[in-house]
Amino acid sequence: MIFQALALSGAYLIEIEPRVDDRGSFARAFCAREFLAHGLEVSYVQANLSTNNKAGTVRGMHFQRAPHAEVKLVRCVAGALFDVIVDIREDSPTFMQWFGADLSQDNGSMMYVPRGFAHGYQALTDGAMAHYMVSAYYVPEAEDGLRYDDSAIGVRWRRPVSNISPKDASWPFI
Repeated sequence: MIFQALALSGAYLIEIEPRVDDRGSFARAFCAREFLAHGLEVSYVQANLSTNNKAGTVRGMHFQRAPHAEVKLVRCVAGALFDVIVDIREDSPTFMQWFGADLSQDNGSMMYVPRGFAHGYQALTDGAMAHYMVSAYYVPEAEDGLRYDDSAIGVRWRRPVSNISPKDASWPFI
């Protein structure tokens, strides 16, 4: 795996290194030893799948408040997504800055989302599916979010937003 440290401290874009032959390909999707070597979380308690019927759908921007903050390891297992993280750590020099990357079934890349970040994504294809591991159990009363269209953050979504849940559309502006 290739670990690309992002400008948002603690966040990584992780690329797989497929071995290809006439049968197809093989790639390691997770290795605790390699994650530990980069100081990253290796203990995950839940795995989630999220499907999206239509391109343009946005899910996010979600996080859980401390002490239930979670690390996420996100990959796209069908179609393509534009995956976005926002640094919400008030003491961080990159507070309220965002980063986005294309994750797809073809590139196999993963986004490592540290504690203290909001996370969301936009489906770039019909039927896009996200698979993500989380390091903490979901606690409904700790759930929180940022507005996907908050101009104070300025996320530039790759497509017009065509579908978003009422809850995600009602998170407060900063």
